[in-house]
Order: sequence, then structure tokens, then C-alpha cells
Amino acid sequence: MRSPAVINISNIFQWLDDREWKPPSRWGALSLFFVCAAESLAVYLVGSMQANPKMCRALLLKAVAVGLGLVLGLSLARAHAESAATGVRIGVSAAATRFVLDLTDEVPFKVYTMRDPYRVVVDLPELAWKVDPTAAREHGGVIERFRFGLFKPGTFRVVLDVSKPVAVHSAVALPPRDSHLHRLVLDISPISKSQFDRTYVGPPPPEPVAARAPPPAEGAKRADGKHVVAIDPGHGGVDPGATGVSGIYEKELTLAAAKELKRQLEASGRYQVVLTRDKDVFLPLHERVQIARNVRAELFISLHADSIASDSILGSTVYTLSEKASDAQAAALAADENKSDVIAGANLDGYSGEVADILIDLAQRETKNDSAKYAHDLVEELDKSGRVLEHGVRSAGFAVLKAPDVPSILLEMGYLSNPREERELRDPAYRVKLMTAVKRAIDVYFAQVDRMTKS
Repeated sequence: MRSPAVINISNIFQWLDDREWKPPSRWGALSLFFVCAAESLAVYLVGSMQANPKMCRALLLKAVAVGLGLVLGLSLARAHAESAATGVRIGVSAAATRFVLDLTDEVPFKVYTMRDPYRVVVDLPELAWKVDPTAAREHGGVIERFRFGLFKPGTFRVVLDVSKPVAVHSAVALPPRDSHLHRLVLDISPISKSQFDRTYVGPPPPEPVAARAPPPAEGAKRADGKHVVAIDPGHGGVDPGATGVSGIYEKELTLAAAKELKRQLEASGRYQVVLTRDKDVFLPLHERVQIARNVRAELFISLHADSIASDSILGSTVYTLSEKASDAQAAALAADENKSDVIAGANLDGYSGEVADILIDLAQRETKNDSAKYAHDLVEELDKSGRVLEHGVRSAGFAVLKAPDVPSILLEMGYLSNPREERELRDPAYRVKLMTAVKRAIDVYFAQVDRMTKS
């Protein structure tokens, strides 16, 4: 027969699961704790009647500890998960543009302006974004568009792109009233450039940059013989990348493709795979490069999906690093991708020395040669199973490819501006096919590397 302790504690867990418990307040959580304690006392009394008080005292302590831990843990998790943005409104008057963000809870916030280009940045605690996709594309007044997403663990960021210099005259959190939830209300007005420059404070200083990892030792290899591949899902968090004709963001497709490529590589048993990001979070370009260097990656693949004015162009393109772009389209794309940090509202002050060091290190011709080898292998494999644009291998000054000691390529998987290709990239089966070609090229590349190492 099952012991009373197991029956009673199991009943509590079942009761919670059946009701998807959500404590109304700290008092509600405390009440549940007393329920657990009462159940534990019943266990103790039954045990006493069975003449085993020592065992029952132990059961009492365990039951109380479990009850307290469960209640506190669920309360904290629920409190964290409850915070969400649920709506956005933009209103325009002669004097100001008002931006309203509906929230389920009162949350702390920071608001500041940035320049080059002009933006208003709102930093919030990490929260869920439950705004209707249509409302999330609102604009008006001085607000041309806005973006949102996880900027870093613990910080959710909303960036308002504005058409001219502005001042935030008012930023207030309003409590619920009538049918309205908590609201964050910003009133933004245009000002002259001289006024903006005179009052400009800018963002908080960036966090200290970790020291760069030393270059891998010559011939450094894993003890298990596995090759290390770093996969970089482009964009993320507050930087959505391109938007497809259906409204899907580039950041969603690059992450899905990266996870599929990781799955295939690891299933082969021949590779250790590291993703620069494994969730929807913003990651500065220099950190993506640094992650690859820190794990001593032997190959770095950055995945993207472009969008252009023409909806008739489709096909994949592979890019390598070059100080001089191979063509005007490659130069324009590199300039676009290199704006990722600016789009997200990242403060890049203090990184000039890092960039200068990397540019000096680019003299390492062997790394660029290896990048070119893999790029050509990849185009051959893509051509067998998909579509490749004419001049499939191109080059330009992509910041994310500037690791001086890691062969690196950027794969534009296709064009989200083309309805057919966007539909295919949203299809998991198509992504499996596309990433299979990428994996085959990786196999070919490392087979060549291994042959040269042995010779």
C-alpha cells in the first residue's frame, strides 16, 4: 500500500496541474504553503499512530521543504512570465507624436535618444511580446517604424526610428484605468539639430569588452578528432533583419536553418557545433566573431536571407571577405548587414581598437584562401540541389567575417522579397534540403583539410 506521504503530496501536485495554478498575490502563495504544511502535519500524525515518529519527522521536514520550494519557485516564475507587452498605439498631434505601449504589469524602464541615425530607445526588463503583428507595424508623425526584441538576457528593447532630431518631452508609466492596462506613454517632439546636439546625452556606456581570445595554436585539434564549426544565425532580437512578403522576419528563418544544420552535423558524429545564438536575442557583430574564436572554430558560417526591391530575383549567394567588393550589389549588401549593431541601438564607443587590430590581422592570407575554398565547395553543392545566382561566389567587407584566424563565409539562402522563395524558406522540408547541401560542402572541405594535414 502506498504511504500517506506519497498520496498527500501527489494530490497537491495534481491539484496544481489541474488548475494551472497562478497565485493571485503573495498571500495566495503563502496560503498554499500552509495547505502543504497542513498536509505534512497529517502525514506526521498518521506516522505517529504507526509508531514510527523518527521517520515521520523526516517526512515532515521533506514535505515542508518541498512545499516551500514549490510555492516560491512557481511564484517567481509566474511573476517573471506574467510581464508582457500586449498593444501599441501611435497618435499624432500638431505638437507631438505619442507612442503608447500596453503592458500587463508596471515595469521599470529607461528612455534615451541616439543619433546617426536618429532613434529613441526604450529599455525594459525581459518580457513577452504579445502585440498583434499588424499593430507592430504602426507608424506616424516623426516615427517612421519601430523594432523590438531581446537585446541581451534581462533586457528587452524597443527602438523607434525617427525622421529627424527629436526630444522625449514626457515618458511616464500610467496605472490601469477603465479598460486600459498598465501603459508606458512617450511624447516625442521634433527639435532642431543644434538643440539635439546641445542636449545630447546618448546611451549608457557599453559593458567592458572581454579580452580577445588568443589565436589557436598551429594545428590545434580536439582530442576526439571532431572538427569545430561555428554557425551564426543572422540578426536576432531587436534587429529583425529583412521582412518577407508574408511578414516573417529574417531572424526567424536564419535561426531555424542554423538549428537544422547543427542537427545534421552533430548526427554525423564528426563535428562539434556551436551556434552564436540559439534563441531570439540580439548579438553584436564583434561578439559573433569572438564566439567563433573562443571555441577555436575551424569554419564559420553566417546564415542570412535578403530582401530587395525586385520580387523576381531568387537564388542563393555565397560571400567571402574582401576589402574591395566584387560588385556593387555585394558592396550594398555588406553595408546593409554591417548596420546591424546600429539598427539595434548598440553603443559601439570603445571598439575602434578592436576593429583596427582585426583589420591588421586580415593580412593572414591563408584564412581568406580557406574561406574561398569552402565558398566554392558550397556553391557546387547548392547548384546540385537548388538555385544559385550567377556569379555565386562574391566578396565584400562584411564585419561578421573578419575573424583573422577562422575561415568564414556568409550564405544568403535566398530572397524574402520573392514570394516563391520566401514560401520555400518557411517550409521545414525545404530547409532540410538546403542545409543538407551546406553539410555536404562542409564534409568536402574538411576531407580536403584532413588530406593536406596528413600529407
